[in-house]
Amino acid sequence: MTDTAQRNRPEPSGNEPSGSGEGFRKTSGTRRGGGDPASRGRTTIADGVVEKIAGLAAREVIGVHAMGSGFSRTLGAVRDRVPGGSRSNVTRGVKAEVGELQTALDLEIVVDYGVSIADVARAVRENVISGVERMTGLEVVEVNIAVSDVKLPDEEEDEPEQRLQ
Repeated sequence: MTDTAQRNRPEPSGNEPSGSGEGFRKTSGTRRGGGDPASRGRTTIADGVVEKIAGLAAREVIGVHAMGSGFSRTLGAVRDRVPGGSRSNVTRGVKAEVGELQTALDLEIVVDYGVSIADVARAVRENVISGVERMTGLEVVEVNIAVSDVKLPDEEEDEPEQRLQ
């Protein structure tokens, strides 16, 4: 190279691909995509996911005999006996409305005779809110509880509810 050509050549920045004097240059300090990797995209949670979490959390509370109305439990018992028709009864008695940041839940429960309905409802609310918020990160704005029945000690079981251990 002549002295004139050498002087007119741009100085290498150290960011060029090897063997090339021009072209590829990185701007110092910036990264592709920008920002925290956890904020690159959106997570959506289906209503059914929140319903399952809430249903399991509600069933953990002592004094909750079953979930759902008598009719829905009977229908569920029939569906469970039909081959291929068995769907998890975890969501029975639970309805969730899920938004981007918040969720609201409606639960229908059957309580055991002799327990304080107010105490059971409070414990269900606390357990459901704790479980849903911990697992989903959604804010639970309300948990409405409807007590549809009381299980008397001498009543026969329509459908034995599986108790979580």
